[in-house]
Order: sequence, then C-alpha cells, then structure tokens
Amino acid sequence: MAKSRFQYVLPEHRVDYGVEVEIDSLKIDDDAQRGLNSKRAKNIADGMIVDALGSIVVSEREDGNRYVVDGMHRTEACKLKGLRTIKAEIHYGLNQQQEATLFLIKNRESAKVSTLDEYKVGLTAGDTLCVNVDRVLKHHSLGLGSSSTNSVGAVSAVLRIARQHSPEILDRTLTVVEAAWGRDKESWDGVILGGVAMFLGRHGSDVDDDELAKKMLKRGLAARWRSEALTRASNGGYNNSGTGSRESQCYQMVIEAWNKGRTAANRIGS
Repeated sequence: MAKSRFQYVLPEHRVDYGVEVEIDSLKIDDDAQRGLNSKRAKNIADGMIVDALGSIVVSEREDGNRYVVDGMHRTEACKLKGLRTIKAEIHYGLNQQQEATLFLIKNRESAKVSTLDEYKVGLTAGDTLCVNVDRVLKHHSLGLGSSSTNSVGAVSAVLRIARQHSPEILDRTLTVVEAAWGRDKESWDGVILGGVAMFLGRHGSDVDDDELAKKMLKRGLAARWRSEALTRASNGGYNNSGTGSRESQCYQMVIEAWNKGRTAANRIGS
C-alpha cells in the first residue's frame, strides 16, 4: 500500500452510530470539504436505493450545529429526492481542523477525492506538507489548481516536489522558472517543475539560481522544453513515456543547459 501524503491524527471523542438526522438541519463547511459536484449528486438521486444509502458522517460542534464531513453528495441527492432524514455517524466536539482530518481519514483509500481537494482539506486540517506548500505558493503570489499566469495546475507535481525534496527546493524551483521564462502557464508545467526540482535537489548547492535561469532561457522557451522532454521520453519506448520519465528527461536537459560552455572540471554529472 502506498504511503499516504498526509498525517491523520484525531483526539478521543464521542461517536454515535445510526442516528436519524433531519437533512435540512445539516450544514456544509467548504473549507473542510471537497466542492459539490451537482451532476454527481443528481446521478446518485436518479439511481437511488434508499436502503443502500448507508450512513453519512456528521460532526456536531460545541454550538450544536451539525456539519456533513463525508456524504455531501448523498445528502444533496436526498434533498433532490425530497427525503427529510438520513442516517448518520455523528462525531461530537471536533473543531473545523479536526473535521478536515476526519474527512481525510474517511477518504484515505478513496479514488473519488481529487489531489486538489485533498490538498485544500489538508490545509484546513493543518497538515504540515500542505501548510508548507501554501506558504511557498503565497510567497510567489501563486494559486494552485488551475493553469494560468498566476496559478499552477500541476498539483501533484508541486506536492511531490515539497515531499520528496523540500519546501525550500519548491521555492527555488519556482524562482528559477519564473526568472527564466516569466509568469506564464507554460512556465508552471509539471514536467518542467519536476525536472528543475530534481536538478536543484541533487545539485542545488553547486549552482547559482540566477545563472541557471539565464542558461535555461538560452536553450529555449518553456514550451520548447516541455516538447523536447516529451519527445525524448517517447523515443525511449512506450513504457518510458510516463510523468517520471518526462521529468527525468527535463532534468537531463537542465544538466546540459548548466554544463554548456563550462570546462570539464566544472561540469555537473548526471
């Protein structure tokens, strides 16, 4: 089983199972939940078998308000079908951060939670990885989740860089890439970020970031880098065309750019 990206710790607390709750009394905390997919809720409603719904997970806070932790789409589907109640597993005394952690626990083996949703909820839960990534992104005035001038769409790549290397390497990677090509969605491509981060993670103590950025720009624009990395990986055969292979090819390209014009004694090996 793959190791989870996030930490899951909850305090001891009271839990009641199989409680029938009024659907209209339930609230949603967007910071501790994924976004609602209305189409998915409608599909659940259209094929609903009430006896097979199971129990949703609810948190009853100290003020008495009840928030859906897991089962938001089933709850919305019940509303669409005109149902008034639903069975719930109720957790008592949790705060917002702990509710977010409970959401991650309930969905840790679920493929239905996107990496971006898991990141956002992990941030609310105070997960160290998510908090560090958020800090770095804010330092660069960048968002996460969509590809644009001021947002990185390569969510998995950003999290992987911070986890496998460090938040500091993520910070340097974003700095080098922006210095080379400016703020552009092509600059924030996951293959490029992964390749540059691999280079800095292995050889960062031996390079100057400003010089590296200039050498990368001399080799070509970001779109050309990505295209060449994909071509190189594809030429290695079908089994070598995945993300890891493309990032490795980009890493080799960074080495080539850095070594260009250097004496043999000052070059970096692979």
